[in-house]
Amino acid sequence: MFNYTIRRLIFTIPTLLFISFVIFFILDTAPNDPTGNLPLTIPPEVREKIRISLGLDKPMFFRYLLWCQQFFVNEPLNMIEQWFNITIGDGDRLRVQSWATRSPVVDLVVERMPQTLWVVGMSYVVGIIIAIPIGVISAYKQYSWFDQIGTFISMLGFSVPTFFTGLLMIVIFSVNLHWFPSIYDTTHKVTDWGSFVFQVKQMIMPVMVLAFFNAAQLSRFMRASMLDNLQQDYVRTARAKGLKERVVVLTHVLRNSLIPVVTVIALGVPQVFGGAIITEQIFKVNGLGQLLIIGIQGADIPLVQTLTFIFAVLIVLFNLIADILYGLLDPRIRYD
Repeated sequence: MFNYTIRRLIFTIPTLLFISFVIFFILDTAPNDPTGNLPLTIPPEVREKIRISLGLDKPMFFRYLLWCQQFFVNEPLNMIEQWFNITIGDGDRLRVQSWATRSPVVDLVVERMPQTLWVVGMSYVVGIIIAIPIGVISAYKQYSWFDQIGTFISMLGFSVPTFFTGLLMIVIFSVNLHWFPSIYDTTHKVTDWGSFVFQVKQMIMPVMVLAFFNAAQLSRFMRASMLDNLQQDYVRTARAKGLKERVVVLTHVLRNSLIPVVTVIALGVPQVFGGAIITEQIFKVNGLGQLLIIGIQGADIPLVQTLTFIFAVLIVLFNLIADILYGLLDPRIRYD
């Protein structure tokens, strides 16, 4: 397992480099102009000077190599200096800067990351906690009233878009019932019990909107996988040996059923970060999704490139995590 993990990590280096080049090439050739949002009264020569100051007069491949140096070398060195309070070299190195704010992109990502983790990360965890028991019980009690209701709710949650669910919850729980705030206050800090209660209240609606969507998909996968394993010969053998039904279902069937579900869960993490863009816009969550929207609207290419590449890194990383979990869940799988 260890050797396999090392080989996969080494293989991901050229993969990520190729992905970064494709992202850089597509965004660079897109019809985006960083001066497009400037007033029309600005003379063309001034616009050209702005483009030169942003380095757009240099060839694309040169700018890509410069971005690679800034992102893969300068930014890690800068993080090491901040974490350990040391200075490496002269400490003055170029960083990936946003065209709109002229501040380092990584600092913007680090600033917005906690809000995304609080809302999006919590919603994914809640969705998994809800989906797995529902999928297990629905499969074990196939065609029962619980299975029928669970199937209906799952189809409803998977079919209805999150922007409709979010607006519906705002109308019901914020406008009519006044239970929860409709706008997420990103400046709020938890200092006492009252502020903690307010933090929980403002998290409930965006978290539940995303958790409902995620749980609807995962519960269907869990149910289908459980139904497939409940018909296997090893289940009948385990029951014939006199094992308790709870041991058969939770130890043998559930463990094997989680193998394909783990793939969906692992590969769904980056999609959740990307798919939460709409939900963050609805509830005004100042997270990575809203940051990406701002970068796209303002033609802030370095910001969009960096965020898109971070999502790609998450996909490759969680794909590796899913493969490693295969070996832990299924003893028949051996990588070494």
